Amino acid sequence: MPRVAKELGPLDVKRAVHAGGKGNTMLPVGGVSGLYMQITPKGGKTWILRVAMGGKRAEIGLGGFPTVTLAQARDKAREARDKIERGIDPMAERKAARAALATAQRKGLTFADAASHYLAAKLDAYRNEKHRYQWRATLEQLAYPVLGKLPVSEITVQDVLQVLHPIWADRTETASRLRGRIEAVLSWATVSGHRAGDNPARWAGNLKELLPAPSKIKTQSNQPALSLDDAPRWFAAIQGREGFGARALEFAALTAARSGEVRGAIWAEIDLERDLWVIPAERMKMGREHRVPLPAAAVALLKALPRLDGCDMVFPSAKGGQLSDMTLSATMRRIHEAEIEAERHGFLDRVNKRPAVPHGLRSTFRDWVAERTTFPGEMAEVALAHRISNAVEAAYRRGDMIEKRRRMMADWAGYLAGAKVSGKVVRIGV
Repeated sequence: MPRVAKELGPLDVKRAVHAGGKGNTMLPVGGVSGLYMQITPKGGKTWILRVAMGGKRAEIGLGGFPTVTLAQARDKAREARDKIERGIDPMAERKAARAALATAQRKGLTFADAASHYLAAKLDAYRNEKHRYQWRATLEQLAYPVLGKLPVSEITVQDVLQVLHPIWADRTETASRLRGRIEAVLSWATVSGHRAGDNPARWAGNLKELLPAPSKIKTQSNQPALSLDDAPRWFAAIQGREGFGARALEFAALTAARSGEVRGAIWAEIDLERDLWVIPAERMKMGREHRVPLPAAAVALLKALPRLDGCDMVFPSAKGGQLSDMTLSATMRRIHEAEIEAERHGFLDRVNKRPAVPHGLRSTFRDWVAERTTFPGEMAEVALAHRISNAVEAAYRRGDMIEKRRRMMADWAGYLAGAKVSGKVVRIGV
């Protein structure tokens, strides 16, 4: 007849100590056959139930003391033995329950959380801070409002289309990049076990059948730009508005710079004594430092700007960070809508008749150089920081070219302000 262990009380369990030596002490506590308190050499105490299942001995952990009391340990031991008598393996049952919980937690991961995990693992691989910022910003500003709180396991093609449709025609390049970034996050979620099935953001054989190809849209329609004749009227309208968004747009127009270059500008890049803005290579699309000669109107604008304590941004957001691309777009849209409300024709692109957008200001500047001045086209390309032929670029990057471009930008500022200028012939030194 098997020996029955003496039933220990709560005080006995509390006072129990290790018997000495290197191994664990197994102290039978009685009350339930096979129930032991395991004591480590360092004094840690856990409950163990020794049983026989399927002809093999097994040890089932029941938790640690004092989190699991003696009475609770006996209840757990009786429940486990009852399951074994009914042919249920409590260890397999527990393992299955843990797996089901883990699966449920993985399926409940939201797109925003998945993006955070993906970005933490991948962003260091990108070559510069600008790229890393753009990756995160496009997701936060454009994808999160629709996908952010959705479980990745439930995101469908229609959800992705809801993100892309509003910007696919007007901001095709941004939308195309955003699609690729959503696809990357969802691919990570699939490989990590948080979703299954096809990637709803995949292009080939998927979104390709529902959206026009970016290349076709690009050839059909550029970014809507101000018509040349409307530019002075638009410039007067933007000068009449308050806020950093309006000032950033005004500065972008005067410098023919990209929206991102303006929004990311910091005071350390501005030299007001030399009327010069030097944008470092890591913030430029072409990855090269770009010098921008500042016309008098741009210098006056900068000098009049308030500076926020502890913030080096030239055009900060309300919270002191960088303005969003949407802020500039919304400001431009409101100017157009105000014109419509005043029963004027608004600020439309001359060709496609769509409302002008911030990036279109660069096209307006390029049209002005070509149609209203005799400045060389290559000089305008340098001002726009476009990639041009090496020979021409080398000539225009000589030290004196900045002053020739300065005259061009001064004339451009004059045109925006309503002055009648026609540009000057500029000979290129070699």
